[in-house]
Amino acid sequence: MDKDRALEDMMGKLGDFGRYQGLQFFLHILSALTAGLHMLSLVTVAAVPEHRCTIDGVDSSNYTASWNSSFVLNAIPLNSHGKLESCKIYGENNTLQTCESWVYNTQYFTSSRGIEWDFVCSRRWMGAAAQTAYMFGVVMGSFVLGRFCDKFGRKTVFVWAGVFQLIFGSLVALATQYYTFIVLRFVYGIFGSGSYIAGFVLTMELVGPSRRTICGVAFQIMFAVGIMFVAGWGYILDNRFYLQILYGLHALILLPHWFLMDESIRWLWSQGRARESVALIEKALKMNGSNEIIDTSALVSQCKATCAKYSDDEAAGTSDLFKSPNMLKKTLIICGCWFANSVVYYGLSLNTGKLNGNPYFLTFLFGIVELPSYIIIVYCLDRVGHRALISTMMLFGGIACLVVVALPHGSNSVTGVVMIGKLFISGSYSIIYKYSAELFPTVVRSSGVGLGSMCASVSGALTPLISLLDTLNPKIPTIIFGLLALLSGFSTFFLPETIGKELPQSVEDGEKFGVNDTCFTNCVGRRMSTASEDLPEAMEPLDNTVKKI
Repeated sequence: MDKDRALEDMMGKLGDFGRYQGLQFFLHILSALTAGLHMLSLVTVAAVPEHRCTIDGVDSSNYTASWNSSFVLNAIPLNSHGKLESCKIYGENNTLQTCESWVYNTQYFTSSRGIEWDFVCSRRWMGAAAQTAYMFGVVMGSFVLGRFCDKFGRKTVFVWAGVFQLIFGSLVALATQYYTFIVLRFVYGIFGSGSYIAGFVLTMELVGPSRRTICGVAFQIMFAVGIMFVAGWGYILDNRFYLQILYGLHALILLPHWFLMDESIRWLWSQGRARESVALIEKALKMNGSNEIIDTSALVSQCKATCAKYSDDEAAGTSDLFKSPNMLKKTLIICGCWFANSVVYYGLSLNTGKLNGNPYFLTFLFGIVELPSYIIIVYCLDRVGHRALISTMMLFGGIACLVVVALPHGSNSVTGVVMIGKLFISGSYSIIYKYSAELFPTVVRSSGVGLGSMCASVSGALTPLISLLDTLNPKIPTIIFGLLALLSGFSTFFLPETIGKELPQSVEDGEKFGVNDTCFTNCVGRRMSTASEDLPEAMEPLDNTVKKI
């Protein structure tokens, strides 16, 4: 028995999901809550409420004229939607002039970075840059912390990322200069999703094949709960300083994991630390109430005999994803899907302030609207298949974005259709990781998923900048989001289905996998051939895998 077969047999004794896996999974999934909360924190902390130009002689530090007063209506023109212009005011001889100072509608927000530093009009880029800095931090974190997970261990990265979330989540509230704020936001982003990276990998390496889908979806549910926390705390605490401190303090729930959470059994085994790995198996079996017997000495000997997993591992890398036609096609399409899902997801999530209604309620609704899509995924994924489900959800998400363009600005129907678009794009986003992992062969699987997740992080960083195009035409960002979703949704028709297939191992297997299998030849999630057995593949330690980050 080789080293990997011994590991799989040993893990098989645990079962797919017992009491031990349940406890560890609960500890892992808390990282998704903090990741969602940190990611969307600027929705409240840097909110930009309705605003207009300051009217000299009318508005002062102690008094702001009512929005519909005669002074205001005579001094400020109306825009094409019948609302007050936010950046223009009448000057001498009724000529339009650009504002130099603003007053804000304090119905929902009285304190935010957007109010403090005037993230409006010609300074809107400052708010977009703050979110972009965070997302580029996430890109850096995905790359660096993903590597650290493999080098130093998942648990080590999980806890230390939590420590730095706490530190920089609090420090960013103390920044008094804009560019200091931007630098701190960047570093905050590096660690803001670091525990999520490690936690997701820990779960995928611990639970059995039959539970990986539902556990992966559960991570997305908890991410959505984090978004709801952003809205809930923002509604309760209307002070940007204390609110940001409170967001940062949520990292405290991750620190006890150093004493409660175990390292990945698979990672310990891959590092030749067989005795520690086997000890955790024995602990897990005991907690699960199993009577299975482990031959510790034999397993330790088998593990230490060699540390090589596959002879191709050293040679294969990211470049192999682009060397052959079929692999190149799959790589480009799947990276495009990561990019499109991320840009649409964050494009809709970050623009709740532009919708008509209570921004706290809308943000909360944006989190809760994801839940039905995850229920659909759990029920349909293994019945319908990855390809059909992800393409359908992306196409419907794209159609919803384009329908919004045709609806009256600020209407309740716009809010409803945006929510529907968020539901569908959340569903496709929750599938993309698992589908990517199954498309790529074992020797480059980590590289492929890592490349895709990096595309998602880059598009997330670009999303606030795309949103600035609404200064040219309010419909442009939404049209871009819709077209990207439609294009990527259609492109998935050319990918193979993975349900009921033996996953490719070598680069050569990856090139042959799915040839002539497109939605046009077989568009349902059933087995293409009965020749292959539906056997779970050995799960290797994953590298740099992250979603929504």
